[in-house]
Amino acid sequence: VHLVQSGGGLVQAGGSLRLSCAASGSTSSISRMGWYRQPPGVPRELVAQITNGGGFTDYGDPVKGRFTISRDNAKNTIYLQMNSLKPEDTAVYFCNADAATSGGRFYYTVAWGQGTQVTVSS
Repeated sequence: VHLVQSGGGLVQAGGSLRLSCAASGSTSSISRMGWYRQPPGVPRELVAQITNGGGFTDYGDPVKGRFTISRDNAKNTIYLQMNSLKPEDTAVYFCNADAATSGGRFYYTVAWGQGTQVTVSS
């Protein structure tokens, strides 16, 4: 699986940005995709996830109500719409793709995107 990200950049606080992540290769192995972010000097943290099967979503607490993850299965692409951005949202954002073990009990990562910088100025 290969992931290519687009979007990101510099925006003022209160503004919006949209990130995209397109998957290619063995996409049939993907069970879940998501977004993580890593501010400077901080471990990578979950932003949002979406499953392929039921479209179930999950969000990190700091972004709930402001960010929305969505998917276009026909394009093997996920999106992250980020609204009401805050300076603390500044980070490198990574998309990832997870496969599931037999029975779907556990997930494991099969690919990461290249990362894209999001900077929110105050």
